[in-house]
Amino acid sequence: MNINLEQFAAANRATVDSLLAVANTALASAERIAELNLSTARSAVEDSAASAKAVIGARDAQEAMAIQIQLAQPAIERAVAYSRSVYEITAQTQAELSQLLQEQFSDFQNSTSRLLEQAIKTAPVGSEDAFMSIQKAFASAYTAFGNMNAATRKTK
Repeated sequence: MNINLEQFAAANRATVDSLLAVANTALASAERIAELNLSTARSAVEDSAASAKAVIGARDAQEAMAIQIQLAQPAIERAVAYSRSVYEITAQTQAELSQLLQEQFSDFQNSTSRLLEQAIKTAPVGSEDAFMSIQKAFASAYTAFGNMNAATRKTK
């Protein structure tokens, strides 16, 4: 079986493109998390300053305690909102990476099938059984990946 230089170069380009897609997805996710963290930190500083001013402006200890209790609920709501945002970013990134993996596996499956068919056509007489075994092994691997992928989707 001969693999020409063009096929080899195309396979390398596809690999580089796949790696770049994964890297870009990861970097976009990191950027969204960083923006969320900066926004949250900015809000926390502003809220802390406003809270401190409100507590300092209290006329007595009882009023200061009431102000602190009143400020606790919005802080909890902001923390929950932050957690929800991190979860959404993470889930979106996971979905994007999962889609990329599925596409890459599909491309791999197609290219290995084509290469195997090419090899069968140019194989010496009598090697059919060996190639059938290889085809069955690939089919089993593809089925296993499909089952694993389906199980992963069910757990989401």
